[in-house]
Amino acid sequence: MDEKRMAVSDAFSNPLYRLGYGSQSPTEATQYPMTRMTGNYGLLNALYRENWVVQNVVGLMVDDMLRHWYRLRGATEEERKALARAERAVCLRSKLAEGLRWGRLYGGAVGLILIQGQEGMLDQPLDPDAILPGSFAGLHILDRWSGVSPDPRLVTDLSDPEFQLPMYYHIQTPQGETAAKVHHSRVIRFTGRELPQLERMAEQYWGESEVEALYKDVVAHDNVSANMTALTFQANVSTMEVQNLEQLFALGSAEQQRRFWSVMQAQSVLRSNFGVQLVNKGDQIQTSQYSFDGLKDVYEAMCLNLCGASHYPMTRLFGRSPAGMNATGESDLRNYYDYVDTLRESKLRPALEKLLPVLTMSALGRMPQEMEVEFPPLWAPSAREEAQIRRDDAQSVIQAYQAGLLEREEARSYFLRRK
Repeated sequence: MDEKRMAVSDAFSNPLYRLGYGSQSPTEATQYPMTRMTGNYGLLNALYRENWVVQNVVGLMVDDMLRHWYRLRGATEEERKALARAERAVCLRSKLAEGLRWGRLYGGAVGLILIQGQEGMLDQPLDPDAILPGSFAGLHILDRWSGVSPDPRLVTDLSDPEFQLPMYYHIQTPQGETAAKVHHSRVIRFTGRELPQLERMAEQYWGESEVEALYKDVVAHDNVSANMTALTFQANVSTMEVQNLEQLFALGSAEQQRRFWSVMQAQSVLRSNFGVQLVNKGDQIQTSQYSFDGLKDVYEAMCLNLCGASHYPMTRLFGRSPAGMNATGESDLRNYYDYVDTLRESKLRPALEKLLPVLTMSALGRMPQEMEVEFPPLWAPSAREEAQIRRDDAQSVIQAYQAGLLEREEARSYFLRRK
């Protein structure tokens, strides 16, 4: 007996009530066309220049990532001071902020590592041992639209941190001519949100703009805000009863209608200037006041959508204190700082570790082996929390000593270190 094969859809469907898969309902009519808004340079520029929410989304995260500068574990105090002087001389911190900001806005940017005396060697791999003292000249930031394009050839070395990323980058003049071919070891990459492999290839191995994921929420927020502003002009709506109004428009002459509109315009001027209105005897004016109940809730819902799409808490993105009794916003900020920590590890650490050999060779003349980048915590405990932590630690040591798990000198050394 032959078996008949048929295609099945493993989904819920109730056509009678227009629910689920294949039904004629508004939900099933929803589609998500591929727009790739990251490639719309003009729209991204207009949003960034004219919309303060977009400016906050792009820039505040970068400010928080760089708010506490990195520390070098294993470096002496003299080495730290020398490196700090070299960083200030080339404005390294502000250059990194610029690259991270344009990477978030456009989805991609690069920082060209400038080495004095190696201008003609840009297409060759960067050799840290060939860097002379004082030759590091900083970073030159270029976003993906201002004259830099990745080469189709990819890095094939499995030990390279940039494996399967472009091997070279072409720096172009405003006329579109290639001015330099730069090896990837001389470039710091700044990208936006990560994309799947095929989409990354479609974006020339850049990322997605941070604005693309929240564009619809930005549009909804701006429209709600504009409508609320327009409604304030309609706070009081006045209606006036006019005798024989229908006859005036149906049978009246053009001169009569013109005189009517002149009277209405004069009444509007008088009311707006003096707060009074003159009408014919027998005509009636009624004033109704518009109710703004519920508008605040609608606006806050739009703001919460933006916060969810951008990974910001309300207190950071809109600068508003948390609502509700006993609300401090500490839990929101802790979660936000945890997210910033992940960005410091995934976006900032690779850039610093690539720059550190260049910076140390230029500032110190050598490359110490024991140096390691570490980031200080963004969330610092309060004095009361620190005191509680110290009390808990001390109590644990005392209990361990009383239980015979620690010697007297071991317990004593702990308290000496805490002083």
